[in-house]
Amino acid sequence: MFPYSRHFVNWGITIFSVIFCVVILPSRLPGMELLGIGPNWPLIWVVVWSIRRKRTLMAAIVGGLILGFLQDSMTASWPSHAVSLVFVAIVTILLQKMRSIPSEVIEKDPIPIALIVFGMAVIAETMMAFQFSWIGGRSLVEIWTDHQRVALCSAILSSLWAPVIYFPLNRLWDVTHG
Repeated sequence: MFPYSRHFVNWGITIFSVIFCVVILPSRLPGMELLGIGPNWPLIWVVVWSIRRKRTLMAAIVGGLILGFLQDSMTASWPSHAVSLVFVAIVTILLQKMRSIPSEVIEKDPIPIALIVFGMAVIAETMMAFQFSWIGGRSLVEIWTDHQRVALCSAILSSLWAPVIYFPLNRLWDVTHG
């Protein structure tokens, strides 16, 4: 491939994967739902995007911001998903940059990716619960009771589906990046 065509293919894969994760978000196929909650596809994409070796902090933040705004455009804009996805992107890239998990392990084993996504899903849902608390309208007991169910179901499903997104996307980015 010519250098410019690799660059365009790389961006095409990135844009297609973002669109795919946003489009599949409202779908509820068999095996993709637990107590009425589905996987958080944009969160999975942000973790996959941020965990790459060559990403900068700014690239991770931009990825989280874009996916957060896209998710907000499909749901209610307040509380914002962008806040939690940017925070997830920052924490994920800091984990990767501090080498707390060696990149060789991440590239070959699905368990670290699943654990990172599980933790980030709990963090993201907790940030959403805090935003619901600030809005008011519902009692704190009701918000935090719902939060437990939503956070656990979202974390379980997102972590189970994360390797399905991570390994093909990571491989495609490796091939097209050069």
